Amino acid sequence: MQTAVITGVSRGLGRAIALTLTNHGVRVVGIARPSVELDGLVGEAGPLFTAIAADVADPDAMVRAAASTFAALGHVDLLVHNASTLGPVPLRPTLDITAQQLAQVFAVNVTGPHALTRRIAGAMALRGQGTVVAISSDAAVNAYEEWGPYSAAKASNDHLYRVLAAENPTVRFITVDPGEMDTAMHAAAIPEADVHTLRKPSQVAKALVTLLGHAETGVRYELEVSP
Repeated sequence: MQTAVITGVSRGLGRAIALTLTNHGVRVVGIARPSVELDGLVGEAGPLFTAIAADVADPDAMVRAAASTFAALGHVDLLVHNASTLGPVPLRPTLDITAQQLAQVFAVNVTGPHALTRRIAGAMALRGQGTVVAISSDAAVNAYEEWGPYSAAKASNDHLYRVLAAENPTVRFITVDPGEMDTAMHAAAIPEADVHTLRKPSQVAKALVTLLGHAETGVRYELEVSP
């Protein structure tokens, strides 16, 4: 693995993956909406990191981001879809979610990322190699009250990537449930959670990189993290 693209890099798991990979000598393009956090990551990650400020929910922006990525890296070995949204918080019953709110959750979690996948994975297929990872959740396989939009989006991705794996045998497609992490998103969803019981993004990032050494295409993984 020499080059990688990661979405949602400004904080949390995306940031941890970017730092882990650059520390391993991987050239990384990080995509996130403009923010002070994204600017800070540029300085922390060093010359191997290139930031692209773009909204993952916007398919047209993802097309432009793909073009900028190829200009920066030449080719892509790894694409990690980490950007995500819960939808309206505090979480609420699914019947209270409007069509517009549901569409926005799918835009961030499914349709926008798919626009980026089409360009990046298409080039991988032409090269005959590459890996695409979508960060999943246990909410994709369990019916938690008030998690409807997020659960539906993550479940959609799980199956979408199984289909992509079946259609594109030269490219590896996997989804990964990282477990409960100490992130801003988790705090927004479950503010009463004890952060001492949650995984640290840096731990999860290292475990993900290890998993990539042996992961098989078309598989949904529940990530194991060492203490």
